[in-house]
Parts: sequence; C-alpha cells; structure tokens
Amino acid sequence: MTTSDFNAILPLIVLAGWASLMLLVDLWIPKTRKDITAALALLGLAVTLAVLLVIAATGPTPIVAFGGMIVLDGFTVFLNVLVLGTGGLAVLLALNYLKRVNIERGEFYTLLLFSIAGMMMMASAGDLIVVFLALETLSIPLYILSGFARPRLDSEESALKYFLLGAFASGFLVYGIALTYGATATTSLSQIAAAVAANGALAADPLLLAGAALILVGLGFKVAAVPFHMWAPDVYEGAPTIVTAFMSVGAKIGGFAALVRVFFIAFPALAAHWTPVVAAISALTMILGNVAAIAQSSIKRMLAYSSIAHAGYVLMAVVAGGAGTMAGFAASSAVFYLLGYAVMNLGAWAVVMAVEKDGAAAKVDDFAGLGATRIGMALAMTVFMLSLTGLPPTIGFIGKFYVFRAAIDSGYMWLAVVGVITSLISAFYYLRVVMVMWMQSGQGEAVTPLGLSTVVTLSALATFILGIVPGPLMAAAERALLALLAKA
Repeated sequence: MTTSDFNAILPLIVLAGWASLMLLVDLWIPKTRKDITAALALLGLAVTLAVLLVIAATGPTPIVAFGGMIVLDGFTVFLNVLVLGTGGLAVLLALNYLKRVNIERGEFYTLLLFSIAGMMMMASAGDLIVVFLALETLSIPLYILSGFARPRLDSEESALKYFLLGAFASGFLVYGIALTYGATATTSLSQIAAAVAANGALAADPLLLAGAALILVGLGFKVAAVPFHMWAPDVYEGAPTIVTAFMSVGAKIGGFAALVRVFFIAFPALAAHWTPVVAAISALTMILGNVAAIAQSSIKRMLAYSSIAHAGYVLMAVVAGGAGTMAGFAASSAVFYLLGYAVMNLGAWAVVMAVEKDGAAAKVDDFAGLGATRIGMALAMTVFMLSLTGLPPTIGFIGKFYVFRAAIDSGYMWLAVVGVITSLISAFYYLRVVMVMWMQSGQGEAVTPLGLSTVVTLSALATFILGIVPGPLMAAAERALLALLAKA
C-alpha cells in the first residue's frame, strides 16, 4: 500500500474504525446515558470530516488508489462532506426521538456510522466491485435500522420488505457487473470506457448493453425510481421516523453518486442507448410520485412519494449529462439538487418528528393549528414545503431551475415540460400541509427539544439563504465534477 492509497481510504478507515470502537465502548455506557454514545458518534463524524478536508486541501488530487478501484477527487470530497453533514444532523435528531419512542439503544449510532461509511465508499468507487461492496455496506445497516422499533409489527414488516427487495436488486446489480466483465474483461470504470473506445463494436454489444441495463436496475432500486420504487412507501411509513429521514437523503446520495460515476465514466459511449431509457424512467418517476402523493393522508407516505418524485428530477440531470455536451453542467446540477434536497427534506422530516405522538405515524391533519401554537415550527415547515414544491426564493426553486435548464439545453424539452407540470401537481399536496397548519383549527402540538430545534433552524435558514445566494455552492459543485468528467 502506497501513501496515496492510504490517504485515499483514510477517512473511511477513521469512520469505520470509530464505529467499531463504539461497539465496545457502548457496552460500558449505562442505558440511561446513551446521549454519550450520540456525542461519540458526532465526534467521529467531525474527526472524519476534518481528516477528509485536510487530505483534500494538502495532498495532490485526484488520488487514484489501489489500481483505480478507489478515487478521491472533487466529486468524492463534495458528496462525502454532504453525507457526513447529513449524518451529523441525523444524530442530533435521534438524541431526543429515540428516548421519546422508547427505542434508545446505542447500536443505532454505530449502524448509522457504518451506513455512512458505505455512502462515502460509493462516492469514491472507481470499480464496479467497489460499487457493489459500497452498496451492501450502505444497505445492510439500513435493513436493521428499518426494524429498529421492535417489537412494532409495522417496523419489522418494513425491515423484511426492504431486505427482501434489496437483496433482489443486489442480484440484478451483480448480474450486470458479471455481464459487463464478460463483454469488456474488466470491472474498472475507466478501463470499461477505454475498452469500448478501442473496439467500437462493443457499444452495440448485447452483452454489454444487458450489463448496463441490469446495473441501472440495481441502482434504480436504491434511489427509488419507477418502476423500482414499490418498497419506498411501506418502508418509509413502517420504519422509525429518524431512520426514514436519514434513509430518504443518504441512500439517494449514495445511489446517485454511483449512477453518475458508472454511467458518465464507464458508459458514455452507450449514451445513445441508455439516455432514452433513463429519460422514460425519469418522466414516469416524476408523474407517479407526484400523482400518488395527492391521495395520501399519512405525512410519511406523502413524503415517501415525494421522495420518489424528486429522484425523477435528479434523473433528468443524469439524462442531460448523457445526451450531449452539457455533461459538466448536468452533473453539477444533479449534485446541487441532491444538496438542496438533503437540506429541505431533513428539515421537513424534523418537523414531522416534532408533531408525532408516541412514534405513531403522523397524519396531515395532525398539523392543524400548528401556526397558532408553534409559530416557529409552522414557519419552518412552510419554507420546506415551498422549497419542495420548487417556489422561489428557496433552494428547491434553484435546484429545479438548474436541472430543467440542463434538460432543455440537451434537447430534452419534453422532459423539462413534464418536470414543470409535475411540479405544479406537487403544489397541491405540499401546500395542503401549509393550509392545514395556518387555516385549520386544532391542537397543533409539537415537541421542540434542543437537537431537533437546531436541525429545523439550520435547515430552514439554509433552504432560504441558499435559494437567494446559490452561486458559490453551484460553482463548488461544478469544480467537483471537473476531475470526474476528465476521466470520461
């Protein structure tokens, strides 16, 4: 192992090692003081972030390690910072929530850290084997966390559904990797692209096309794209809300990180084949997600279908990246949208957790009167709902503007039209929550512990401020993609 190899995986070593050490330390922490375990988890995330930023700032980048299997570049750093930040907010949300619903156990934080390690590995994968290992490292802790509220039947049911369908999707991914290896004799993303460039006939090879299609199925499940979305509503509703909040953001970041790397680096020569398919999936995902959300009375199921719909908007940028010369802007738009989605979605889930009673799934009607009794929470939820709809001046509007522009500039005007129409449809169910909070009478009860209030406040401020001044972050996203696309 060279110094470069070690530096490339050092953040992963720190986080995974910290999580393993926490397993032992937690044995000596009393059941009534699991806040100590939470503090250790936050410290581990902070140390990992510091190590990552120091390596990125002081060492030459990109770092291509272990023969190209691991890559540390701007794309990796940007998404890893986003994942670590998401994990830190999830820990703050869990502090009070786990105790309130009587499921406070130290292993929650350890499983969270292991899942975050998988997401970080996904962002740095330069080989299909690493993509598979990262996907399993990401997913297995989430399977367990989905059933963390045992012996609640709905939680156990959600864990079983997620595990069975996740294992099924992993099978598709492995078959896709095998077929891709059979066609190109390599699993390295850059070498797959080189093999296709050296032998143009491979771009139409049924074996390689089938491999790319199966990989798309496996990753499409992870981001909950139609028709691989069927697990999301049930799992989101049955899992503890803190797990749902983390899963809805973290799993999408990891899944789209792999999608961008695999299809922009390994399969650019196959773009004529996969872009129409992904465009169709994107349109169906936006339509089904937004239309199905209208009929939901459970806020968790509504946000589950909302999550599906937002996967369609990010896929629009993926389509644009494969369709022409706009790959750099399109990929940057996808990354920026993921950042905006993480901020506004985590904030919305935090308010849902505040309104929940005894861990029971909250209904939309439970928000009635919140504007009169918890004005701060109601204002924050209004900001999140407006942002998820895509209204200015929020980061949701800027994110949709960028992906729509990428689609139009790449010749997919019809897809942008579908995006605009479905955004208008989404206003019905998002603004219904706003109307219930401010215009219907009710008890409007909400718990506001320090950790939850902190997350809501930070998320609301970020959603609003980044919607007004998005330039620096978009510029950072574009810089993060330069090294990635240079390899394509």
